[in-house]
Amino acid sequence: MSLTRRSLLQATAATASLNAAGVPPAQAQTQATSGMAAPERMGADDRVFICNEDSNTLSVIDPRTNTVAETVNLTSFDEDARPPFRFVTGGVAPAHGAMVQKPLYHGAVSIHGAAPSPDNTLLATTGRGTSNVYLVDVRTRAVIGNRPNPQAAGRDDVAREVLTSGILVGREPHEPTFTRDGRELWVTVRGEARIAIIDVALAREGREAVRASVDTLNGPSQAWFSADGSIAFVASQKMSALDVFALEPDAHSLSRPRRLATLDLKAHDPFAFTPFIKTSPDGAELWLSHKLADALSAIETRAPFRVIETVPLGQRARPNHVEFVENARGRALYASLARVDDGGPNGAASSRIAIIDRNAAPGQRKVVGQVFTGGREAHGLWTNPENTLLYVAHEQDELPNTPNAGQTVCSAFDVSDPFDPRLNAVIPLGELALPSGRLRNKKSINLVYVRPGARSQTA
Repeated sequence: MSLTRRSLLQATAATASLNAAGVPPAQAQTQATSGMAAPERMGADDRVFICNEDSNTLSVIDPRTNTVAETVNLTSFDEDARPPFRFVTGGVAPAHGAMVQKPLYHGAVSIHGAAPSPDNTLLATTGRGTSNVYLVDVRTRAVIGNRPNPQAAGRDDVAREVLTSGILVGREPHEPTFTRDGRELWVTVRGEARIAIIDVALAREGREAVRASVDTLNGPSQAWFSADGSIAFVASQKMSALDVFALEPDAHSLSRPRRLATLDLKAHDPFAFTPFIKTSPDGAELWLSHKLADALSAIETRAPFRVIETVPLGQRARPNHVEFVENARGRALYASLARVDDGGPNGAASSRIAIIDRNAAPGQRKVVGQVFTGGREAHGLWTNPENTLLYVAHEQDELPNTPNAGQTVCSAFDVSDPFDPRLNAVIPLGELALPSGRLRNKKSINLVYVRPGARSQTA
């Protein structure tokens, strides 16, 4: 049974020795209970998109039913009926690594990052191994740039479409982020030391869309923008630093980035591995996850961009993403932890989410509780527009002899009380049905909750 906010705080106080490290022991953790429905007025088009890195697919969950409604295919299998083009050759389905090494495979490799446009009508997702970005229409789930497959006429053993090559941006693109006005998409090219800036209007038209390349920190992981859209923050997974740029748009509202500062983060991220950043809903703070330092930090979004907070999460917590959960019942920050612990729901090993109370003053905020996610190696986090539902992606499959054995799962939480999250569902992601066989949706990384036409978190 989940603990209330008060009992979480009492349990935390009773375990002060571990509170110094920012993590209460297992008996003080919140364990969510399945089957509880959140009060919702969600739209019929609400969807959760999940990036599956090993299968190169996007799972699409309908939050009204918490089931996989469909899978977006970003592979190129079965575009031709001949064996070199097919998922299955000679009746044998190859392993994931071998699939993308087939001679004529031109589909995505390692689908990883994702972001919605400010109006939630367009999804951008990165192929780490193919050095590209794909754009997806949120309402129709159509991949922009795909074309009809001429071999599909009159037959059902080949794919209906030929996959686009997407937008090539450079080696190892990590996370894409739309500017606040939606005109540009900034993609951190993690294998290099630059950001590729895409003109979204040109990309929608299928024209050459990379309009600029901006030098930045080595190994840039993600860009995120200030609330007014005038400043960009860029983190790194190879340097203990944060770049700050002024956008300085031209007469056509396209950016002309100018570096304002490079902040030294060695005291907060000595291992130089910060994969994810996001600004708070009030726009005042930028929060960073320091995965190898097992900590989060917060930076003021106005000059001189002071670091105002460092929150330890405990040994080998390994934070991935952060998400803000703010509603009438409180203001919390969640961090997904990659570490897997025993004692989760149904007795299975599970990762956790750390809960930080943002009602406390800067410099005094700390972990006030944790909740098991119901899956292993938690990664992406995203809320619905009302901040009452939370979805969590996981990288690892579930263990044998557990309810979802062999499946990658997504967890859905009722977060109507940000300090008392309740597990609604653990959703197995299933398979993509291809003409030659079934491709299991596997290894989820990022996810986003979208409501077409509503303001997204990038707006």
